[in-house]
Amino acid sequence: MSASPEPRPDEPVFTVVVNHEEQHSIWPAGREVPAGWRELGVRGTRSECLAHIAQVWTDLRPLSVRR
Repeated sequence: MSASPEPRPDEPVFTVVVNHEEQHSIWPAGREVPAGWRELGVRGTRSECLAHIAQVWTDLRPLSVRR
């Protein structure tokens, strides 16, 4: 997340991931993303990633249920 200061060296960095049902989660940056998930290009601290998810994932129902 560009407006945030760099994470401390001892603070883990996460990436926001999404699956085919448009469900969001976080995953440790640098680790292979599990099958069925893809990165969104948003990285930061745990709290930064969760704040991003709270902003963009406003309907928690899976895509198949929303249709």
